[in-house]
Amino acid sequence: MKSHSFLKFRILLALLLYCSISLQAQILSSHQIDSLVEKTLTTFNVPGIAVSVIKDGKIIHLKGYGVRSIKTNKKVDENTLFGVASNTKAFTAAAVGMLVDEKKITWDTKVTDVIPEFKMYDAYVTSEFTIRDLLTHRSGLGLGAGDLMIWPDSSTVTKNQLIHNLRYLKPVSSFRTKYDYDNLMYIVAGDVVARVSGMTYENFIESRIIKPLGMTKTAASWYRLKDKSNVIDGHAPYEGKLLPVGLSFGEIANAAGGIYSNVTDMSKWVMAMMNSGKYGAEGDKKLFSPAVAKELWTPQTIIAGGNPASFSSYGLGWFLSNVNGKFQATHTGGLSGIVTQVTILPEMKLGIIVLTNQQSGAAFSAITNSIKDGYLGIKGQDRIKSYNDNRLNNEKEANEMVAKVWADIAAQQKAISSKPEAKNYYGTYRDDWFGEVTISDVNGKMHFQAKNAPKLRGDMTYYKGNTFIVKWYDRSLDADAFVNFSLDNNAAADGFKIEAISPLTDFSFDFQDLDFKKKP
Repeated sequence: MKSHSFLKFRILLALLLYCSISLQAQILSSHQIDSLVEKTLTTFNVPGIAVSVIKDGKIIHLKGYGVRSIKTNKKVDENTLFGVASNTKAFTAAAVGMLVDEKKITWDTKVTDVIPEFKMYDAYVTSEFTIRDLLTHRSGLGLGAGDLMIWPDSSTVTKNQLIHNLRYLKPVSSFRTKYDYDNLMYIVAGDVVARVSGMTYENFIESRIIKPLGMTKTAASWYRLKDKSNVIDGHAPYEGKLLPVGLSFGEIANAAGGIYSNVTDMSKWVMAMMNSGKYGAEGDKKLFSPAVAKELWTPQTIIAGGNPASFSSYGLGWFLSNVNGKFQATHTGGLSGIVTQVTILPEMKLGIIVLTNQQSGAAFSAITNSIKDGYLGIKGQDRIKSYNDNRLNNEKEANEMVAKVWADIAAQQKAISSKPEAKNYYGTYRDDWFGEVTISDVNGKMHFQAKNAPKLRGDMTYYKGNTFIVKWYDRSLDADAFVNFSLDNNAAADGFKIEAISPLTDFSFDFQDLDFKKKP
């Protein structure tokens, strides 16, 4: 019996060893990650990518791939700086948490107690709005509401004007009932940090988080980088080619998406997050308390519910979900020509950072999920193929829609014997929060020019009825739009609304929130 039991034990041990080896074999080696990223660069036409993988408190992969810019062809390395975009939001939430630790505020302090002039469209919402609400995308405003005050980067709106203009943004849902991603509330949260701490938001982030963690190359914005010799250019696809693009946000948006960093420095941040705010060689220093760390990763706003095994929610600066039975905290970031992703599975002590200089989210998703699959034991998934198939399908549908519009325009130009006089639509129009737009004649063409967003300028072409198409001069914006005029009782233009042509237009072009009225 003893020998039989011993034989069973040896068989069981062999099976366990086989399973362990089988699972380990799926975990990508550094060489396999190299191959994965190189294939991703080619498949999604991304010039440059940087990747870090952290496991059990150690960086096990840290590398740059491709080039920083198609203008210079200089190589990406582990120190190359990218805009981390909305991954900044986790820093902003942590900064608020540090002030909570200091008992200067609570998560549920009313915003008006700190910013008396803060005012939403609804008086009740204004009176009840808390600092927690600023961080959880449940304000009642629609997706990207008001982003045209900060996007594209040419906007001249100041932070004080932005806060004032919040009162003009109409809600699309009841307060605290629905998730809709929002940048402006994080800008307000950054102002809370500034007013409570007595220093600028940027100085707080750099002196209280970035410097202590030893993130020596990182800054709270592109404008604050001390050394720009190793910084990427963003790239946007246009008609099958890549165009280098400029910055997306101005300085007022730093708390929502301003930080520039690299995978070396971001690895230090991720390790601190995985260690509940502790850092240092002995883990004897801390950014914030375990209580704050827990709050940051506690679900606040439901995104998708129903099945507890696959919940999706937003915490404080982090998307939270259950992946194959493991808790996951993650965030993505997107600027013009730049998209990034940070993913943490704390139970597995696993962190993955992917920074890219092209605006294809499919690229970072393919890399992150391919690496993650190995640790979760997920087999048989070709992430590059599945994301690329989906991307190509979406682009095909969008391109067909846009092509149809321009084909309709061309056909109508030939068919119609007369069209409305462009001068009947000339004038200055105003939206309460966005400001003024002038429709005028420039070089014999009907022309659109936004006052507070100089990049939003372009020629207009007649479409049908009282609808025109505006084609922006900056083709990297990829946001051509319908301009639908309304008429008064005398058939004169008295206002207009805007609608993006392509369904793939970035949500920060929140044209749907604009309602222009003609100035007398």
